[in-house]
Order: sequence, then structure tokens, then C-alpha cells
Amino acid sequence: MDLHLLDALSKGTVLGLAAGFSPGPLTILVISETLRHGLRAGMKVSLAPILTDLPIIALAALLLDRLSSHPAALGGIALLGGGFLLHLGLGSLRPHEGTVGSGLPSSRSLLRGVTANFLNPNPYVFWISVGTPILLVAFGRSWTHAAAFAGAFFFFIVGSKLLLAQLVHRSRAFLSGGLYRWTLRILGLLLIAYAIMFFRDGLSRIGY
Repeated sequence: MDLHLLDALSKGTVLGLAAGFSPGPLTILVISETLRHGLRAGMKVSLAPILTDLPIIALAALLLDRLSSHPAALGGIALLGGGFLLHLGLGSLRPHEGTVGSGLPSSRSLLRGVTANFLNPNPYVFWISVGTPILLVAFGRSWTHAAAFAGAFFFFIVGSKLLLAQLVHRSRAFLSGGLYRWTLRILGLLLIAYAIMFFRDGLSRIGY
């Protein structure tokens, strides 16, 4: 068994699920569009990460390549990533009910989703400090490892939002249900565990 491949798959799965289910602008938009315009609208918004994250990954890879000869800078990025994951994890441990209904006119759900994700700083922070470093390490082993991480991440971030749209479409009660809150709490604990790993890596890179 290739443990590195399993590690790439597991990181992609956990981070994808966490990003997919965690409260945020895109998640709220998925809920809002589904409630107001139907399941198809919510599913369109769910596809936004596929369209927005690829150029963000390219920019993050270029930045990290320029910093590759500066361990302290990479250590600082790792610490930033740990802080970002810790922030997401703690937020998931204290979930709040989604706020739905934004007063926007109907139609163009996919465009709204893409715009919301491009204007949201979280994807930039995630890919610069967390996602792209993992992707580059995986690519250093083989393209298969990198594809495993990226494939798992995008499958689960889009899949979780599609599932959320389905559940919201079927039942408004899901928004305040225990299943959603406990899913967020479990993912929050996993994010905190990854945050600790990033803190350790960042401190070791800057000499602590």
C-alpha cells in the first residue's frame, strides 16, 4: 500500500469536505439559491470552486516557487496556514444557522457563485498557505499523488455542496438540524488536527 498516496487522498478528502460544509459566502449562496430558485440553481452555485480555484492555484504555485529558497518565508506561510485551519476548525465547532434570502433577482446562479468565490479571500489564503504546499509536496512524489489530492479535494468540496443543496431542497429543517451541526463539529476537530501539523512544520522551518 502506498501510504503517501493514501495521505494525499485523505488530506484532499478532509479539506474538501471541510471547505464544502463549512459556513461561508459560497455555502450561504448555495442555500439561498436552492431555497429561492430551486435545486438546479443551488447545484450551479456548487460548481463554482472548479471554475475559480484553478487560476488561484496557478498564482499560489508561482508565489511559492519564488519563495522556495527562503525557508523562513515558507515557515511563515505554514504558520499562516495553521492559523487559517485553526480559525476554520474553531468556527466549525460553533456552527450557526445559515442566513438565507438575499433579495437578489433570480437567474445567473453560476455567475453569482463564481463571483462570490473570487471575491472571497478564503480560497486565496487556503491555496497559498495550505492547499498548494500539499499539492507541491505530492507532485514531488509523482503526478499521481498530486492528482489524488486535487481530485479528492474538488470531488468532495463540490459533492458536499451538491449534497447540501439536495438536503436543503428537501427539507428546510436541515438548516437547523443536528446532523449538519455534528458534521461541522467533526470536520472542525479534523481541521484543528491539521492546524497543529502546520504549526509544527512552520516552527521547524524557522528554526524552533
